[in-house]
Amino acid sequence: MPANLTPTYLKAEQAYRQAQSLDEELRCLQVMLQEIPKHKGTDHLQASLKAKIAKTKKDIESDRTSGKKSGGLSIKIPRQGAGTVVILGGTNAGKSQLMASMTRATPKVAPHPYTTQLPQPGMMPWEDVFVQMIDTPPITPDFLEPSTYGFIRGADLALLMLDLGDDDGVENCLAVMERLNATRTRLGKETCLDEDDIGLAFTKTFLVANKIDLPGAMERLEIFHELADFEFEEFQISATEKIGLEELRNAIYHSLDVIRVYTKLPTSKTPDMDRPFTLPNGSTLLDLAALIHKDYVSQLKYAKIWGSAVHDGTPMKGDYVLNDKDIAEIHC
Repeated sequence: MPANLTPTYLKAEQAYRQAQSLDEELRCLQVMLQEIPKHKGTDHLQASLKAKIAKTKKDIESDRTSGKKSGGLSIKIPRQGAGTVVILGGTNAGKSQLMASMTRATPKVAPHPYTTQLPQPGMMPWEDVFVQMIDTPPITPDFLEPSTYGFIRGADLALLMLDLGDDDGVENCLAVMERLNATRTRLGKETCLDEDDIGLAFTKTFLVANKIDLPGAMERLEIFHELADFEFEEFQISATEKIGLEELRNAIYHSLDVIRVYTKLPTSKTPDMDRPFTLPNGSTLLDLAALIHKDYVSQLKYAKIWGSAVHDGTPMKGDYVLNDKDIAEIHC
């Protein structure tokens, strides 16, 4: 991506990836085009944005002419928590078992294929926050649930499951990648939109090698490394025996690159330490104010801050960059 992209552009880009309708996509694309720095280095990206906007407008008009609603996810799961993680894999890779072991959800877990037929959400605890996880139906050369595209694009992180308990596991995992690489929703080392094609989206991915406790697991992992050319960060786990799950849990949270901010009422002596707000690293007091109430953005005068970067109770303006575990007392 070109240098010097504005925070507003980056927010619009993130919103575009998470859009659940063509109308939402169009609004985000228009903000991106408005905010992109206008210089020679961005000429190609500007042209790509303009082409995508034109196509999206045409698709919206086509839907309206035919009487369809503007396209979106057939199955919607509202975003919750500090971030969203989507679990992907072939049949019997252990997706539902991982969900059951990492969250308080109770998905159906069985040794036969296609146990998960619809996306299932759950919340993974990490210290005093929760991360949303979404278990998805298996991906095979012949089947990919249409809603899975939207969940991948909208996720902050994808977990690609590799089944080390079966000789077919390696082939099944490679088939998932091959199937997604034939689409415009793909897995990558980092989350981004393709600079040459705005409609091509990559979601940051961890490779989760499951069933590491079973006989032949390491041999299958070696075969996978010989056949695959992935650059994903790798975690070796057993979802059933709960081996390696804490390392994976910590990596998931830290990959989100968020901070926790606690709030305190001016009339209260103690802050609310049970329910922190989570914001992207680098967020400001104004970003926090917008999360609390939309009117606070225009009404914010200052906030008293308790944290590692300031003296306790220091008044700060809206452009103050928040730090993890800051306590903010908003004054409007």
